[in-house]
Amino acid sequence: MSIISVPLEKAYRLLNHGATTIISAQSDEIKNAMSASWVCPLDYDKVSAVINSGAYTRKLIEKSGYFSVQLPVFTQKDLLFHLGENSRFSMPNKMDGIEMFYQDGFNVPLVKNCAAWLICRLIDEQEMQQKYDLFMGEILSAWADSRIFDGGHWLFETAPDELKTLHYIAGRTCYLDGKRV
Repeated sequence: MSIISVPLEKAYRLLNHGATTIISAQSDEIKNAMSASWVCPLDYDKVSAVINSGAYTRKLIEKSGYFSVQLPVFTQKDLLFHLGENSRFSMPNKMDGIEMFYQDGFNVPLVKNCAAWLICRLIDEQEMQQKYDLFMGEILSAWADSRIFDGGHWLFETAPDELKTLHYIAGRTCYLDGKRV
């Protein structure tokens, strides 16, 4: 796999197809990740995410002011469910065995083997966060796996299923992208 840099003016395309994401954050050497379906681009360099007040990852974001958004692939479906169904509050070892890495000097953990990664700085909007659980972030940097995203575009029509992003519906059911029309 080759991880390529994605120009910030094209970073919104990583999220624009509506895939289910993984959000991760770190504070004081404690890291966590959670599945999140309600993540979308706000502009070319901004994202929004609904993060419940009871989420462990939210506490890390609020403390550090940074988070990452990742797009997991089909082979990570069990990881997606694990991160979404378990809280670090009740399962302190939730992150054991999950491979993570850091990119370009950012102190924000990234989940290995995803299709794309975005690192964001929290745009502090306390009223939105408290009232609606709505977080906004400024995209600072973005990367993608060149086997599935290149030249500013997704390559779903030629990518093998194992590299396609997941679209969570409900009841542990996901769909894959693949046909360009």
